[in-house]
Amino acid sequence: MLSPMGTAEERIGHRIKRVEQEVTAAKHAALRPFKINVPQYNVLLALSLEPGLSGAALARRGMVTPQTMSSVLSTLEGRGLVERRPHPIHSHILEARLTRSGGALLRRADAAVAQVESLLDDCFTPEEARILFAQLDRCSEKLSGWKPDSAKK
Repeated sequence: MLSPMGTAEERIGHRIKRVEQEVTAAKHAALRPFKINVPQYNVLLALSLEPGLSGAALARRGMVTPQTMSSVLSTLEGRGLVERRPHPIHSHILEARLTRSGGALLRRADAAVAQVESLLDDCFTPEEARILFAQLDRCSEKLSGWKPDSAKK
């Protein structure tokens, strides 16, 4: 039974999740011709912005488990899109970097993902987008570190 808050469709969290799923589905469709999925694209993008990240750092950024990230990195490495080498000081840590072909693929894939992002941009005026970002940031801040009442005791 639902709480007095109403139906699932009337709940903010449900709406946010639905839009997130629709964005992810659109990005998957845009990335299909490049034979990569959204998590793989996110890793390529992160490494283009911060070369040398470890699998653990990529997992934190991608909000996935280290095991999931290990699998994503192995797939990308197997395709020659990413290379991993031991950190110069901490040899047990592997740093990931884009290969030349990984960078080339990312540039093409990013153009396709930009089309999806453009669809979202077209939904809002610049002022509406600024307000939406502020509202989403407020939601994130409110939920950050939240614990249920039962966990506070």
